[in-house]
Amino acid sequence: MSQTLFDALSARPTIAPREFRPIHISGFDREMNDFYPTPSWVTEALLKHAPLRGSVWEPCCGDGAIARVIEAHGHRVEATDLTDHGHGRSGVDFFQCDAVPAGCQAIVTNPPYGDGGTERKSRKASSQLLAFVKHAIALTEAANGQLALLVRFQWIAGQRAAAVMSGGPLDKVIVLTHRILWFDMGPATKHGQHHHCWLFFDAQRDRTRPPEIVFA
Repeated sequence: MSQTLFDALSARPTIAPREFRPIHISGFDREMNDFYPTPSWVTEALLKHAPLRGSVWEPCCGDGAIARVIEAHGHRVEATDLTDHGHGRSGVDFFQCDAVPAGCQAIVTNPPYGDGGTERKSRKASSQLLAFVKHAIALTEAANGQLALLVRFQWIAGQRAAAVMSGGPLDKVIVLTHRILWFDMGPATKHGQHHHCWLFFDAQRDRTRPPEIVFA
């Protein structure tokens, strides 16, 4: 089901700066480079509610979890990553890319910027994610294409995040009503603590129509 997304990007009271701290501590060390493979049902939820046009670029492909699902739906996928996790072409820095790969009409990825952990100090994680989203939107608009980013649902409530999203061709927010279980530690596994959503942008959308929120 869906409804108009009318308040999510509205202005919010100014909040005094404070030191960044993790929202949740799992009790386990974070994976290097925040590498957590995305469960297949998460990508399936995106494809159910946001049809993609043509070939897709997955710039943070990891072990290919997202790419394989998209390929199974008949799309060619250009898979790259900065780090080698055994899938796609490694050594490709997304921030150094000034255009989408030739032939690609969409970018789909789970940005590698979690909160907490020894490599995520102060406001670095939040700033990196904002920079990633800005760059992704710029590449998408230049290609007149589509963009899908998996983020924590509460992230979109931030003032800076709202400003970035509302400045781009945001088409819909696909809210995952089931929490993601990122890794299995047997009996010690903790249930997911956060809700996530896909931010779906489309440079060809009718900009007179407000974005939608969809529950998946």
